[in-house]
Amino acid sequence: MADQQIAWSKGDLEGFMQGYWKSDSLMFIGKRGPAYGWQVTLDNYKKGYPDKAAMGELTFRLDKIELLGKNDAFVMGAWSLKREKDAPGGYFTLWFRKIKGEWKIVCDHTS
Repeated sequence: MADQQIAWSKGDLEGFMQGYWKSDSLMFIGKRGPAYGWQVTLDNYKKGYPDKAAMGELTFRLDKIELLGKNDAFVMGAWSLKREKDAPGGYFTLWFRKIKGEWKIVCDHTS
């Protein structure tokens, strides 16, 4: 997640997306409901955050990390953006799975 925070704050959405499972089965749940797929998630981020100014500087706060087994983990916390004109934020729950030796987000519920 630290790498994602750095990539986002540099305006690098593709770099940010490296934390996600690159699969059509990736699930992202936001205010419009669930969306499926790595590319769909990237495209939605590009629509919502079209440039570096819209992206701002990202900060995560991790409130709970729980291993659910040797290959699954639950993470809950908060996100915040620091932008020139505002500072939006919200909460997230993430399901991480170890895939080919790397922890990847397989389900993201962000509000």
